[in-house]
Amino acid sequence: MNTILAAWNEADKPTAMSAMVACCTARRWAQAMVALRPFSSVESLSLTADEVWSTMEEPDWMEAFAGHPRIGERKGTPEGTSAAWSRQEQFSTAEAPQHILTELAEKNALYEQRFGFTYIVFATGKSAEEMLAILRRRLGNDRQQEMREAAEQQRRIIQIRLGKWLVE
Repeated sequence: MNTILAAWNEADKPTAMSAMVACCTARRWAQAMVALRPFSSVESLSLTADEVWSTMEEPDWMEAFAGHPRIGERKGTPEGTSAAWSRQEQFSTAEAPQHILTELAEKNALYEQRFGFTYIVFATGKSAEEMLAILRRRLGNDRQQEMREAAEQQRRIIQIRLGKWLVE
């Protein structure tokens, strides 16, 4: 068994919650994951994470989305595991040309005005230009479509963050 997972299975609730909140800031999701311990394997944890995420509703999604910095924002970000992972996931924006960052900022603001939450995209492995193209496309969604798409992006982010957590 993965040593980090084994230790987490035995950890006190505040420690276990902290690990899950770093993966997803939706507290109801994190609480459910902690309550379902122990997990026998990484695969079981991963499958359960998806199952629990599928039971979440708009308030949970909004709480999760609020835990993400805006794509392409270079100003100071909070410290902590989740913030470090966000910087790593959005690494390509660190080298992006200013005109791309400017348009990302403009489109991020338009997106937030249109949908009421931060643009969420599975950024790992994507260039700043790709994330901008996805943002442009998603601005054409209606709110219900976008909420579902953002929730799916969050699910993918949870999975990659669980993987990062389990190897640290």
